[in-house]
Formats: sequence, structure tokens, C-alpha cells
Amino acid sequence: MQVYKFGGASIATPERMEGLLPVIEGGEKPLILVVSALGKTTNALEAIVNAAYKGDKQEAHKLVVELEQKHLGYAKELLNENNYKQVAAELNIHFTELQWAVDDVDTTRYDYSYDQIVCIGELMSTRIFSFYLNEKGIATEWIDIRDVIRTDETFRDAVVDWQFSKKQAEQVIAPILKQGKCVMTQGFIGATADNASVTLGREGSDYTAAMMAAMLSAEAVTIWKDVEGLLNADPKEFENTVKIEAITYHEVIEMAYYGAQVIHPKTIKPLQNNNIPLYVKCFLDRNLKGTVIKNDVTGNYPPLIINKKNQVLIQATTKDFSFITEYNLSHIYQIFSDLNIKINMMQNAAISFIACIDNREDKVRKLIDTLDSEYKLLRNEDVSLLTVRHYSPEVVFDLTKDKTKLLEQKTRHTVQVVMK
Repeated sequence: MQVYKFGGASIATPERMEGLLPVIEGGEKPLILVVSALGKTTNALEAIVNAAYKGDKQEAHKLVVELEQKHLGYAKELLNENNYKQVAAELNIHFTELQWAVDDVDTTRYDYSYDQIVCIGELMSTRIFSFYLNEKGIATEWIDIRDVIRTDETFRDAVVDWQFSKKQAEQVIAPILKQGKCVMTQGFIGATADNASVTLGREGSDYTAAMMAAMLSAEAVTIWKDVEGLLNADPKEFENTVKIEAITYHEVIEMAYYGAQVIHPKTIKPLQNNNIPLYVKCFLDRNLKGTVIKNDVTGNYPPLIINKKNQVLIQATTKDFSFITEYNLSHIYQIFSDLNIKINMMQNAAISFIACIDNREDKVRKLIDTLDSEYKLLRNEDVSLLTVRHYSPEVVFDLTKDKTKLLEQKTRHTVQVVMK
């Protein structure tokens, strides 16, 4: 058994979804198919969240109707008349859930409200995809992954209850696979013990695929993308990128930690722990070799470049000129932990602590309000965090020569620069 994961770009249009048929037909059965929302749907759902959160429910419901029409039009173009009628009825259930979620938006719990709305994207895309595959003769059963993946209540970045979820996967999904059917399910989402929907963080569909593989002892996971494999940098930002033929789990988890969007930070652990290889291949040409991620790789790597934008650099200086000691650091770390804020880079001096974090307005505001009583605060907004693994001085110079460096750190293998 293998797990295939398809992102939003691979099903962005009906033609794209049709183009995946040979990929699935050529895969070793049975397959678990983990699928994201249709291209740009998550962004559209985020716009609905924000409109409702600001109190403009009329605009939010208008956007829901627009999204519904888009999905119905997609399905009508793809399916025969009978299947279209059936999937339209199923989609109506999800859009009713979406309308209720808009009406129930809690302005004191943004992350909770976000998850109840955004989770609908994957449910809709997989409904359509499942009907399409069955229409084309590939026996496929649709599963709501919220019935399998149990999490805590850390909305937008939920922590999975592995033991419970594994038991559910064995009871719900394994019997379908034993019948020789494909399983169609959603990435990115799960549910709490109280059946509230959660998301696993952006790019969390990769993590879902890895969990399914580990819980059900898959031979391999393949992530199908619109690039020929894993590249050493984002080709949208950097010229002359290089494809990596093979790379270790360790190296990829380093890249993920520093913010690379190719593989979700949580994805590698269950695969490495179970020695399951991960392939990154191109759905536009399935004959391309792609990239394999595994335990042991020989040879050297090119510079691996990650650039995280929309960062904020915060400096907290003690008001009474107390040293930043272990006590202060423990106190500061606890604040970041309580607010669920990841520190992307940090440094401390005699009386100050500096942290580079994602510039999320709600979390930054809470952080500043919490620190303000004991620390004098300074911040630089609209900065980026550049990380280069396996760097050379020449590469770092070329990447930073036209920028203002605000903070720089180097180890033997990695350099990080906060710049504006």
C-alpha cells in the first residue's frame, strides 16, 4: 500500500484533475489519496473568516455563495449528469455547514472560528474527486478524516492524539484497503474530542499523508507537485535553482524547521521513525525521476536557501537593567509558549532578548501586551529571515548585498540573516 498526496495546484482546474487519472491508474493499489482544497480555495475561505470576524456577515455569506457556485461549476464540467446531481447534494451539506460556521463566528476566538470555516475546502474537493474516480472505474471510498484524526484544541496548529488516531485508522481505513479499494480523504484537518474541526497548520496535508503511512505501514509516500522535484530554493524568488536527486530526512527537517514550504515541519518524523521513503514527483510528467527523501544519502548538497517573509523582529530590554539570566529566559519562553508563538530566530545580550517571529497581528499584539509591564519593547516590521544551509561566503554576499542586515547568526553549516 502507498499514500499519494495531491495539493491544490494539482486539482486547480477540472483539466488538472482529469490529468491525474493516469497517475492514479499507474499507482500500485491499494492507494490512500490525501487531497488538499481546490487551488486558492483556502485563501477564499480565509476571506470569509475575516469578513465574518469583522462583523460583516452579509459579505461573508456572499463570498460563500460565490465559492459554492465555483465548486458546482467545477463538478458540472467534470462529471456526467447523474454523478453531478449526487455530488451537488453532497456539496450542499458542506455548504450548509459553512453557512452555520459563518453565523457562529466567535469574535473572541479567531483561531477556533478560522478552523470551523477553512476545513470545508478539503471536504468539498475530495467529494468531487471521489465521484470522478468512481465514474472512471477506480473503486474509491470517501472518508471524512475528522472521524480518524483526533487532536487537542490548539486550533490552527493542532497536536494529534496519535494512539487514538492510529486505532481509528486501523478500524476505519484498513478494512477498505483490504477490499482493494482506494481511500479518498482530506489533508490538513482533524477534529477534537468534542467534534470541533481543527487544522494542522498550513501545508498540513503533507503531515496527514505521513501519518496515514506510518499508522497503516505504507511502503512509501509520494507528494505530487507542479515541479520536477525538491529544489534547493523557491524558483519564484531565486534564479538558477537546482533539483536535488536525493536528500536525507535530517536535512529536510532542518529545511522545514527554518520555514521551507516544500515539506511540512511535522511530516518527516513519522516517516523517519518508520523508515518510509518520501518521494516528491511532478504530476505534469509522472515519468520524471523526482526527489527521494530517505535515511542515507551520499554526496554533497548545493546551498539550501529559505526566505521567510512577513517577519517581525522584537527586542525586549529589562526596564530596571536586570541581566537576562536563566530566570528571565525561562519566564520569556513561557510567555511565548502560552501564546503559542514559534520563535524563528533569537539572541540575547546582557539586558535584552531579541526574537524574530511570524508577523501575525493578533499574536504580536498579545505578546507585546504581556511583555510591556516588565520590558521596554522595540520592533522592526516587514523584515525577512534568510536561512542558508551549506552556505559559502559568496552565496551569502549575493543574497544580502542590497539589504540592511538587522541580525546575523552563523554555525558551521547554517547562516541566518534578518534583513530589511
